[in-house]
Amino acid sequence: MIPAFATLLAFQLVGEALVRALVVPVPGPVVGMALLLLALVLRPAWTGAIKPTAQTLLQHLSLLFVPAGVGVMLHLQRLGDEALAIGVALVISTWVGLASAAITMAWLMKRVAPANGEDGS
Repeated sequence: MIPAFATLLAFQLVGEALVRALVVPVPGPVVGMALLLLALVLRPAWTGAIKPTAQTLLQHLSLLFVPAGVGVMLHLQRLGDEALAIGVALVISTWVGLASAAITMAWLMKRVAPANGEDGS
């Protein structure tokens, strides 16, 4: 379990190092997980070694949200002061996300529909 955990942390470290070296506006752990995904695709045998540790971490994932909850409680007054701005940002970002998903889906359906029509189906 310790070697698998060290592997996960190593990929996170590599992701952080790449983000800082390349000055990319992406979180380091996200880059590390993408690199881990690539490594697991190239070496599927590693999956068996990492899977038990990953499942154990996922079982206790809720504990990782405790620091975020404490941060929210610590800054509750500020969140109250900024409630309107936060609410507007949440609503607009949700609308933009839904609209972009709908536009992408419509575009993909137009691209796929002619291919289905040519098959005679």
